[in-house]
Formats: sequence, structure tokens, C-alpha cells
Amino acid sequence: MSPFRGSVAGTERWEHFGFTCADGIATVTLDRPDKLNALTFEAYADLRDLFHELPQRGDARVLVLRGSGTAFCSGGDVNEIIGETLAMEPDRLLEFTRMTGQVVKAMRECPIPIIVALQGMAAGAGSVLALAADFRIGTPKAKFAFLFTKVGLSGADMGSAYLLPRIVGLGRATQLLMLGDTVRAEAAERYGLLTELVAAEELDDRVGELATRLATGPFQGYAQTKALLTRELDMDLGSAVELEAMTQALLMKTQDYAEFHAAFNAKREPRWQGR
Repeated sequence: MSPFRGSVAGTERWEHFGFTCADGIATVTLDRPDKLNALTFEAYADLRDLFHELPQRGDARVLVLRGSGTAFCSGGDVNEIIGETLAMEPDRLLEFTRMTGQVVKAMRECPIPIIVALQGMAAGAGSVLALAADFRIGTPKAKFAFLFTKVGLSGADMGSAYLLPRIVGLGRATQLLMLGDTVRAEAAERYGLLTELVAAEELDDRVGELATRLATGPFQGYAQTKALLTRELDMDLGSAVELEAMTQALLMKTQDYAEFHAAFNAKREPRWQGR
């Protein structure tokens, strides 16, 4: 646990999704399989808060985000969210839409690598949650659908118009966000939406393998790589090179950097400490 906390304690139990943490691997499971893990107002808020809180716990080196049942996440619950927003005043609507975007912003700013396991559909907000992760591992049944225009809204939602062109290019992002058509697993891998495509029976093992690698690896190196990938998206080259130079100089004072040198000379594998 970080020593730099105020009087507010960490959350002991998350009510709107499953949460476990063991051996450096935190797992969030969206657990409404009968509704394809559709999100509620409370689930959005809990996800936002979790991504802010997770780095302060001290026991999580990687996060796996997954859904129970046949889908990853079908987006916002049609009746519990869309039905409710029809009756909201503009100020409350803006409060809600800002909150959903804060979830994605918190995911990208969280220094912990995030893996999404996709055994089925990622639609609407679910597709943007997957987009905001660092790794997306899916089976042949994995699908993406950026459905926002199909409910009469802008295809640009929750940061999708910022993130998607940087992953698949502007032309493909225009097609996916404007038309909202379903992208199946093979095309998703070809576009770059899926980091890896694996057989259904291999999904858990592959996600666990990657999570273990990240949890036992040089955590500060991973954290700074993620941070710089996000920050440099909008930097000029000179600023990016300077930021990278400063970051590398700081990391050269870490125990992990010295451990690599010692391990190399001893002809053994490094024992990473994340410090």
C-alpha cells in the first residue's frame, strides 16, 4: 500500500463487478452474463474509481479485465442507462458522459498494464474499454462493434475517436465509428484491434501467461513505457526525445537496471523487483 494516502481507506469490496488480486495479478470480471455484461451507472463509477485506486494498492502489477459468460461487454445497459438518460436534464447528462470518458482516461493513465480477454462480443462502451487496454487477446468468437451511431449518437464516444485512429488508422476508424458494423475476430486481428487471436480453449492459459510475465517483469520499465506511449501521441519529436532521455536517465538509477547487469555477468535470469 502506498504511504502517500489521506484518511480515505482503500475499497475492500467492489459491488458492481468481481475483483481478485493474487501474485501481482488483479482481475476484474464483469459479471452480468444474462445481460452480456452490460454496464450500469454504478459499474462505470466503480471502474473509474478502481483504475484510480489500483496503483495505490501496492499488490497489483498487472490487471486482467474480462467478462463472464459468452461476451466481454455489450456496452451500456439499454434500459438502465439509455432509458434513464431520456429523462435526464442536460447538466446530469453531461455529468454521465464525462464519467464514462473518465473511465477510459483512467485506464490509459493507470501505470499498470491492462490485458482484456475477449471470448465474445465487445460492443459500444465495451469496445472502447477493450480499445483502452494495452493488450487485447481474443478467440475466434471475439467481435467488436462501435455501435454509437446505431443508437443515434456520435461514433466518437469515451475517447474512441482519439484512440481508434491511432490503432487502425484514420480511414478504418472512420468506417468503424461511422457505420458501427461488427468486426469479427480475423478482421480485428488484421486491423490491429486484437493483439493476439488464440483458440477458445487457449484463452485462459494465454492471458495467464502474459499476465504472469508482466507481473514478474521490470514493472517500472513497463509503467514508463505505457506512460510515454500515451503522452507522446500528441508531442513533437523533439519533446518526445527529451522526455524519453529524462525517463531513461531516471530508470538507470533503479535496482532493476543494476540487477540486469549483475544477472548478465552471472549468466542467470534477472530477478526483477520493480524498484
